[in-house]
Amino acid sequence: MSVKKHIAIIEDEAALRDNYASLLRQHGYLVDCYADRPTAEQGLADNMPQLAIIDIGLKDEYEGGFALCQWLRSRSQQVAIMFLTARDSDIDTITGLRIGADDYLNKNISLVHLTARINALFRRMQALNQSLAQQQTKGIELGALRVDLDKMQVSWQDNMLDLTVTEFWMLHSLVKHPGHVRNRSQLMQDAHMVVDDTTITSHIKRIRRKFEQLDSQFQQIETVYGMGYRWKV
Repeated sequence: MSVKKHIAIIEDEAALRDNYASLLRQHGYLVDCYADRPTAEQGLADNMPQLAIIDIGLKDEYEGGFALCQWLRSRSQQVAIMFLTARDSDIDTITGLRIGADDYLNKNISLVHLTARINALFRRMQALNQSLAQQQTKGIELGALRVDLDKMQVSWQDNMLDLTVTEFWMLHSLVKHPGHVRNRSQLMQDAHMVVDDTTITSHIKRIRRKFEQLDSQFQQIETVYGMGYRWKV
């Protein structure tokens, strides 16, 4: 008997929260619900889900969902995070992805589409785990870079980077072909995701920024305009 996948819903509107929970339970998921950030942090600290679905505005906290996303990422790089919100500005979308979300959806999405995106996200996570298990190479070493595939860990100049699953596989796509340009389609394929160009750009910027926090002179990830990105050799 398969173990149910665990989803947490953090939504302050009770009717919406109950509708989402009922739908996902009908699809066989184990679902926990929270109405605000403090309650969610208290519950998730002891019971981390595989996927957290978060609204941005949570009761009196206009950006409580962003704060919760950052808190989750500080505790786990493996948990999948999806924003489900009425706020659809480019700024909010880019902010959500920049701080570590794996997907960003508007509440106008149909329930059928929502479940399809959730199922796709779980399939992606499973594919990533299978890809890791099938890797024959134990790691990659390129100058100051060390990539441990077994542990899904990356270090630069002997300092560890905290990368999300998406960031890890996107970086891996670049460094396994150093000097070669990887276009957006190849990066999406290697990271097992389907997103727009803006999302790819946001992920690359986030990866660069994490390297730069360790090394202000970091310039290894190069943008080849009109083509894609490459790891400089």
